Amino acid sequence: MSDGGRAAALAEIGVSRETADRLDALMALLHKWNRAINLVGRSTLAEAWTRHVLDSAQLLDLAPAAARHWADLGSGGGFPGLVIAILAVEKAPDLRVSLVEADLRKAEFLRSAARTCGVPARVIAERIESVPPLGADVVSARALAPLPALLAHAARHLAHGGSALFPKGAGHEAEIAAALERWRFSVQKFPSRTDRDSVVLRIGDIARA
Repeated sequence: MSDGGRAAALAEIGVSRETADRLDALMALLHKWNRAINLVGRSTLAEAWTRHVLDSAQLLDLAPAAARHWADLGSGGGFPGLVIAILAVEKAPDLRVSLVEADLRKAEFLRSAARTCGVPARVIAERIESVPPLGADVVSARALAPLPALLAHAARHLAHGGSALFPKGAGHEAEIAAALERWRFSVQKFPSRTDRDSVVLRIGDIARA
């Protein structure tokens, strides 16, 4: 019987048994809650270990080693933020994670999942633009908004010298071009480990044009 890509994902991420157990707990909750709340597309559940867990986990390797505060915007089902919080217990114990999610039902899922998985993630149930500046070293967002809008959020919530990590699909070059009409920033592109047409953008030095 297929494990939905679990073994391959865990092998690529490289975690302890305890961390694997936490990820298993998250996946069990995702399947349970997703019946009532649209946390992720139902068609993606069969490949959730690759589409959601591994796709989220790859961001941690791109974050600065000295990062102490990670803010995930529009966390939804916990991707990437809750996966980062779980991995951080083992791989970056000094990193604290804030999950910003305006949908109250999704925010309650995030709180429940954090408790069950035993991770100290902070859930902020407010609109991103209403949250006081978080001063985060890393800001992430996945499938949330086009790049120009993401840069506005990142500029608000990043500390000086911080980095934004945004997974983007095949249209990322067009998004970068659109963003450059309003913003100035540095950008590095890293191939996605889960989709050959996708990248992770690491963005810094964000300023309005």
